[in-house]
Amino acid sequence: MNNKQKKKLRRIVVALAVFAVLEVLAVAGVFESLPYGLWIEFAAFLVPYLIAGYDVLRRAWHGIAHRQPFDENLLMSIATIGAFALVFFPDAEPHMAEGAAVMLFYQVGALFESYAVGKTRKSIADMMDIAPDYANVMQGGELMQVDPADVAVGDEIVVKVGERVPLDGVVVSGRSQLDTSALTGESVPRVVGEGASVASGCVNMTGVLTIRTTSAFENSTVSRILELVENASEKKARTENFISRFARVYTPVVVGLALAIAVFSPLAFGLPISESVKSALIFLVVSCPCALVISVPLSFFGGIGAASRSGILVKGSSYLEALAQVDTVAFDKTGTLTNGTFGVVAVHAGEGVDRDLLLSFAAHAEAYSDHPIALSVVASYAGTIDREKIAEVEEHGGQGVSARVDSHRVLIGNDALMRAEDIDVRNCHLVGTILHVAVDGEYLGHIIIADMMKDDAKEAIDGLHAAGVKKTVMLTGDREQAAAAVAAELGVDEYRAQLMPQDKVAQVEALLESHDGNGKVAFVGDGINDAPVLMRADVGIAMGGMGSDAAIEAADIVLMNDKPSQIARAIRIARKTLSIVKQNIVFALAVKVVIMILALPMIGIATMWLAVFGDVGVSVLAILNAMRCLRVRK
Repeated sequence: MNNKQKKKLRRIVVALAVFAVLEVLAVAGVFESLPYGLWIEFAAFLVPYLIAGYDVLRRAWHGIAHRQPFDENLLMSIATIGAFALVFFPDAEPHMAEGAAVMLFYQVGALFESYAVGKTRKSIADMMDIAPDYANVMQGGELMQVDPADVAVGDEIVVKVGERVPLDGVVVSGRSQLDTSALTGESVPRVVGEGASVASGCVNMTGVLTIRTTSAFENSTVSRILELVENASEKKARTENFISRFARVYTPVVVGLALAIAVFSPLAFGLPISESVKSALIFLVVSCPCALVISVPLSFFGGIGAASRSGILVKGSSYLEALAQVDTVAFDKTGTLTNGTFGVVAVHAGEGVDRDLLLSFAAHAEAYSDHPIALSVVASYAGTIDREKIAEVEEHGGQGVSARVDSHRVLIGNDALMRAEDIDVRNCHLVGTILHVAVDGEYLGHIIIADMMKDDAKEAIDGLHAAGVKKTVMLTGDREQAAAAVAAELGVDEYRAQLMPQDKVAQVEALLESHDGNGKVAFVGDGINDAPVLMRADVGIAMGGMGSDAAIEAADIVLMNDKPSQIARAIRIARKTLSIVKQNIVFALAVKVVIMILALPMIGIATMWLAVFGDVGVSVLAILNAMRCLRVRK
């Protein structure tokens, strides 16, 4: 609890202690035995009432003075002052104790609400406590702490063990493990060494790192995340906006109805004025909209917090609400379902040819090339490349490479290169780029290069189907055969191949137009060319780790760990949140309506204590239910 909450708690405890003593005296008949006992009792119960509720009365008066009176403070003030005012009706039972109790329990509920909201905010604040305080920069031979905003792009910074990485960059020297849980939700540390990219906000765990910065602080991962979270509250869900508008209309209506009950019941039903006033007061207490006004925003806030702890940044509750209704998910392929990097997926050596020998010749021939395909071949070779053995390297534009490796003439390339050298090749059923390898005119076999699938790509599609998503669609610029193979491997429902960037927008628009019912269409992408599609879809989801700034800016939801399997988790969180919101709305309104009806003078069953449950009790239960949004099933 913060100091303000502790101070309020002490005030409530004192008021409750005084109230308990006075209630014991009242039940024992002490006040009745005293001269002017009723008025003494009236004055006595005013003490705990004012101790507990003076701030409610002050806020109610402030609202009236500023012509914005209709809120829960006014409802509580009228109801509790009215309960005390019943003492002026000789035929009415005293209700000072009930008036003081209503204010006390209302304040207990308000304290609980404040604690719940504070706990929810703290859970997000703790998770998002990633802003670095300083950066270590070498100046004049000494390590100095400077403001991260003062570090220029290209400067080198030193991150010691236990410190948070202050800026995005590339490791120049050192090796360590990084705790990335605050960014990605991943509990397993990431091992980094020379040449590895690191994001600001990670905690250095085991070794000193020297990092060359690649972005200014205002453009760093930390700054982008904090900005997204800070702005999330501005994008309110339709349900949240409805509750706000509902409360503004609802409160003056119930005040008017309570006034009508108090004034017209004696005329219509011949009831005593005291009974009519009591019914109106009970009606006012139970009608307070606290349960809705607090629990609905708290639910959405909790859902956004739960998603954030899993490395899923939601830019506002409106997007969380839309995500809960998604039943069609379209994916860009490269960088989203695949890593966006080439890798060796298979090596098919000819009969009697050693696989490692084939890879050795290929890696040596490609050793001087910086083409992504060549780099993937070199990376797949487990041995050491002896560059002194390599000579006469020649690039054959669009076909491949030839080189002399340890006095052997090596050819590595496509069908065209092999045909030009009159070398027969063997076809392959696998999809990808095929590199044939020949040595001294003899065919050794081939290597298949392909964009590597993300480890969890299949899990992502299966998870979406399990979550109730009706259709998954893959959009790619790949040729038909390659797209079909990937779609079949992942279990994607439909695919569209050979698409230009503008074609993806058209495909998503077609999905939107053909969509029936209340379902939404989500698009998942990572590149600059995906930004228009991300904006066009009902829900745009971007990869935050390797995704472009344009994609992250255009998206509604950002996956910080680049794992497409997180989409199913995001949908589960969104649906759980919306379900809890609906539960609270139905429960709160149902209980309040029933007690309001029971409070009507012609029925007169409801008591002030029942009204307290209908307000404070329902609010506490709704808040407890809303706090379930913070828990995420792994």
